Amino acid sequence: MYSMSRVLMVSSEATPFAKTGGLADVTGALPAALQNLGHEVAVVMPRYRQIHWDSTESAFDNMVVYAGSTPYRVDIRTLVQNGVRFYFVEAPYFFDREGLYNWRHHDYWDNHKRFAVLSLAALGVAQTVFECDVLHCHDWQAGLTPVYKADQQYSNPKFADVKTVMTIHNLGYQGRFHKREFAELGLNWGWFTGDKLEYYGDVNFLKGGIITSDWVTTVSPTYAKEIQTPEGGFGLDGVLRSRGDALTGILNGVDYEEWCPSTDKYIEANYSVEDLSGKVACKKALLEEFKLPADHLERPLIGIVSRFAEQKGFDLIAGIANFIEENDVQIVILGSGDWRYEKIFQDWQRWLPKKVGVWIGYNNALAHRIEAGSDIFLMPSAYEPCGLNQIYSLRYGTVPVVRATGGLDDTIHEDTGFKFSTYSIGALYDALRRAAGAYQNRDSWRERMRRGMAEDYSWDASARQYSALYSKLLGAV
Repeated sequence: MYSMSRVLMVSSEATPFAKTGGLADVTGALPAALQNLGHEVAVVMPRYRQIHWDSTESAFDNMVVYAGSTPYRVDIRTLVQNGVRFYFVEAPYFFDREGLYNWRHHDYWDNHKRFAVLSLAALGVAQTVFECDVLHCHDWQAGLTPVYKADQQYSNPKFADVKTVMTIHNLGYQGRFHKREFAELGLNWGWFTGDKLEYYGDVNFLKGGIITSDWVTTVSPTYAKEIQTPEGGFGLDGVLRSRGDALTGILNGVDYEEWCPSTDKYIEANYSVEDLSGKVACKKALLEEFKLPADHLERPLIGIVSRFAEQKGFDLIAGIANFIEENDVQIVILGSGDWRYEKIFQDWQRWLPKKVGVWIGYNNALAHRIEAGSDIFLMPSAYEPCGLNQIYSLRYGTVPVVRATGGLDDTIHEDTGFKFSTYSIGALYDALRRAAGAYQNRDSWRERMRRGMAEDYSWDASARQYSALYSKLLGAV
């Protein structure tokens, strides 16, 4: 039995307001799932340019927060989305910009001040308009929230019983800044030590959050283990091992209202685990959309939807051109990122025009059609904290081929997909050969599809684990 609590989440992004990655999906969906269990949840985030001012209303005007002797005036705007109250930090001098964190691939020079103010304003919200039991902070952008609570608010009775949770969505991003910028955070130099925020001479926001929070979570059980190793710890493995008794991996959920083949409005034909016939129509339509021959639908179609980056395994994918040429397969690729991979895939398309289809850019509707129309989904990440596309693929009966790391290892099993461990082109080749060979036995392949489609990775299971954690921290269980 869980006790019901008031939870204030602090995040730099959340769907549908602002998104650069999976963080936004979590903070857009988890609060509503927690509220379904009886908690009262609100979210604090910046009001970026794309969040229209007139869609919000005032919650608190003329709030002044201090980073040392520097005062910052902010207003707090609010609206309710899917039953969840969002509080937006109105600070146009920091957030009325083109990008969330950078512009034209260059980080904003004052990101340390921008997200320090987000954390300070979140503590202001917790004192004025949403007193809470738990401050749940997400990624480095909210990493100073528990630090400021421990520093500025250590004697404030309003925070005496408030617990802090720090969730790491991707340890590769830590909020690391030059030592000279520490002075602008308003913390005394006692915080700039190796056991606090100092990190190889720099200041590290995420390290501060890890050290000062009451509990640390990350987005899959396997990733929680990996980040405590030198190979997966990005330099913070020692810090994370020191918090090992207060570190939990809770697998992300997915939104099955948006990602469900029986109701998906973007795909050619709807289908379900009971009636798979619509998937053939989806495959034919997808091949035609990519201008690939659709005369032999028994040929396996591999799909990729991803950011083009080495983290996602694209240095391996770049090495499978011979596999595509030598085997009776086709592949469709959607994404953008590193220009080297964009060029490689465009070269593939010119070289193998009947086998390779490429769409460079972001296209949500096409992503749905690739999930529905492909037979195999390829996701050979170097590391993957959780991953969402492999879970979407399961629901769409598109069998994943993944590297056994992080959330990929937790969500894909030998009877629902194909995994390989060694990060090498040879290991990926072998996994693709196994998948293409298994595809030839259509009856067993359909059974594999059905097992994947029956898996349940909804937000409800994740929310129950967070709920249990809150209860534990608050001494209710």
